[in-house]
Amino acid sequence: MRASLRVLLPALLLLILLTPATARAHHRPGPCNVHQSQDESVVSHMKRLIRCAVEEWDVGGGAERAICIADAESHLNPEAGSAKGVYLGLFQHNAIYWPDRYETWTRPAWDLPESALSGRTNTIVTIRMVHENGWGPWQGVADCFEQREQQALR
Repeated sequence: MRASLRVLLPALLLLILLTPATARAHHRPGPCNVHQSQDESVVSHMKRLIRCAVEEWDVGGGAERAICIADAESHLNPEAGSAKGVYLGLFQHNAIYWPDRYETWTRPAWDLPESALSGRTNTIVTIRMVHENGWGPWQGVADCFEQREQQALR
């Protein structure tokens, strides 16, 4: 029995050490821990993230409006940035305001990346902000859904 433990214990330790860090850290705590499947596009993944966040925190216009705004802002590209780097991420947050928004609208226990270029973080911050305060910061595109419907009728 002791001999098999001497063999089994190092083998188990080796298996743990050889498991890629990404596999070990794959599951992060917090809301909308929606993983991108291998054959899923970034756009599809961002839409699923937005739908998840809107299920957690209701916003005016629901997930369709939120998706429409993210599409208008970044074409649903979580790593989008304006030409001069003033606006960042999926919902194009002003870089100056991002640190305060991150601090206000996330929780340390969620272990979310601090970057505005994280689609998950940007989505959660945005949807929580909008849940509490409405689409005000996105006033110019908040009616994008209605605008697109009108354009389709022309």
